[in-house]
Amino acid sequence: MKKNLILAASFAVAIFAAGCDNKTGEDEVITETEMAAQPAVQPIENPNVATTTEVAAPADAPVISFAETTYDFGTVKQGEVVEHTFEFTNTGKSPLIIESASASCGCTVPESPKEPIAPGETGKIKVQFDSKGKVGQQSPVVTVRANTVPNITQVTLKGTVETNNIPTAGADGPVKRN
Repeated sequence: MKKNLILAASFAVAIFAAGCDNKTGEDEVITETEMAAQPAVQPIENPNVATTTEVAAPADAPVISFAETTYDFGTVKQGEVVEHTFEFTNTGKSPLIIESASASCGCTVPESPKEPIAPGETGKIKVQFDSKGKVGQQSPVVTVRANTVPNITQVTLKGTVETNNIPTAGADGPVKRN
């Protein structure tokens, strides 16, 4: 038994000694000039995210220019449907194709033109906001993806939804409706 213990201990010391890097005092130091010579890490481009940097558009690219990007519908009662049409113009030099228009929630439905918009022509995106089940300040966003640079543009509806006069639970507990 004593032999096995000594053998196991000597084996562990041998593995430990072989695994150690005995370069004490020889730590690698990188100078500022060496760091500057190393290549910089490039960020990953994600096509699904609107960029914050300016991107140079080709000279003949279509450009979508909205007359307004935010529509304030004021105050509405819960359950009312708000409709608004966002008008835009293609101020570029080639046809504008809207690939998709999607909303940030299911309560908002955008309708965009399916045909290309020629340079100088106008188009409309009709948006319906259903306030059913909504209370307080609301600001649904419609994201428009087109063949422009950048390819994502957003328009917003904003306003306040007031509750209707249905009684709710108070200090005495829930209200029973027949």
